[in-house]
Amino acid sequence: MKLNDILSGQFNAAPWEAKGYELPKFDIAKVREKTAKEPTWVHFGGGNIFRAFPAAILNDALNTGKYDRGVIVAETFDFEVIDKAYAPYNNLSLLVSLQSSGTIEKKVIASVTEALKADYQFNDWNRLVEIFKTPSLQMISFTITEKGYSYNEADLQRGLTPVFAMGKVAALLYERFKAGEVPLTVQSMDNCSHNGDKVKAGVFAYAERWVSDGLVPASFVDYLKDEKKITFPWSMIDKITPRPHEKVKELLAADGFEDNNYIETEKHTFTAPFVNAEEVQYLVIEDNYTNGRPPLHLGGALYTTRNTVDQVETMKVTTCLNPLHTAMSIYGCMLGYTLISAEMADEDLRSFIQKIGYMEAMPVVTDPGVLNPYEFIGAVINRRLPNPFMPDAPQRIAMDTSQKLPIRFGETIKKYIARGLDMSNLILIPLTLAGYARYLKGVKDDGTSFEPSPDPLLSELQAIVAPLEIGKQDQDYSCLRQLYSRKDVFGLDLYEAGLGEQIEGMVRELFAGNGAVRKTLHKYVTAR
Repeated sequence: MKLNDILSGQFNAAPWEAKGYELPKFDIAKVREKTAKEPTWVHFGGGNIFRAFPAAILNDALNTGKYDRGVIVAETFDFEVIDKAYAPYNNLSLLVSLQSSGTIEKKVIASVTEALKADYQFNDWNRLVEIFKTPSLQMISFTITEKGYSYNEADLQRGLTPVFAMGKVAALLYERFKAGEVPLTVQSMDNCSHNGDKVKAGVFAYAERWVSDGLVPASFVDYLKDEKKITFPWSMIDKITPRPHEKVKELLAADGFEDNNYIETEKHTFTAPFVNAEEVQYLVIEDNYTNGRPPLHLGGALYTTRNTVDQVETMKVTTCLNPLHTAMSIYGCMLGYTLISAEMADEDLRSFIQKIGYMEAMPVVTDPGVLNPYEFIGAVINRRLPNPFMPDAPQRIAMDTSQKLPIRFGETIKKYIARGLDMSNLILIPLTLAGYARYLKGVKDDGTSFEPSPDPLLSELQAIVAPLEIGKQDQDYSCLRQLYSRKDVFGLDLYEAGLGEQIEGMVRELFAGNGAVRKTLHKYVTAR
């Protein structure tokens, strides 16, 4: 069983279907021919998340028979991905959905019609220019990670042949401008807040520099600013796509599926002909398109307003997912856990995050309408976090915690204050913040040491709690005021918010000695 067999005129689907493989229901050759002539969508970033999500929902849309165009992928950074994960398999891939039950679902993805290297050194660049000049092109999109939207002075000085992704996109948009100022939507699908603004800032940095350097006319910037021609919508994307999993490889091999080799490029991209991902996924997109759009709603994407996208994002990062992750990471590290899924079997920790979400954060959530907050948390707690295929670790999630606390917890506390809500309802969120002082000591609950995860403020914050000793009676905790009054770490002065003394009391309990973390956690979780 090989992916390229599917394109063979002698292909026999029966053995694949007998082993549970879902095959494309559309004519792959016709879709590729139609897309080559009249492309509608170019996606930048050929990594695992693209194949597991945007390409997969387009595959679902094609399976309905209501659409006839695929997606062209363009890689801006790691060109080996094209050579090793796309070209040998004629742009086909296998999506393996990892179920919380411990089973897998297997689907062949055939929606990618071309895979190009987005760089001037390759002939593919000429093909990209040709595509960008085509009136049928409706959308370009991105999963290049937040750092992919960056730019620097050296690249701005390179003129119309930049190296960074945003410069290349600006250069291609200039080609579309010269072809008659044809409309287009520039759509980020990266997991970062207000992501459309990040694309816009990057593109405008290059365009405005080129205008000031006399390389392009000022009307090019006018074209980019005209929202009847070019738009930069926001989106919220959520789906965990880990590296190819050894257990998945073994399961596929047992089926007789042979395209299961691991690929690691020189730039340390980890991929494979298959991509494994969690079953739960969300893609909420601001419906602001200038030249039509691919019908991704046929595959489950939700189109809505910018304000609703913002509400969904806020719901996710301040209530339904991110705060739960952070609470688990702080206490998981102290209790010696190395897997989030294992933490979910701990009744104290499971109840801890359930009550933070449902009882303490939920009262200030704005229901965005398109996604129910209660159902979102339910999926997180019952299907996503316990998933045995997800090798996510509290140590990874605990990275940069000082940068996350203001949004993940500070915003909830601010809303309690702004709405005049009863602050006594907050018990487990203060316990999370109290746990951070104990976490900074780098000592597990059993007294052994651990290395706190990288954080730009780690050494500075550790110095604040350095006078405190675990197990020492009657010590001076006054240093905590220096920590919990920091608005840059918590989003507000927790003493001014009326929570400082409560948190101090919890810290005293957590510092009582070995076993104090478990004892204190259990006490407040059961009391809540």
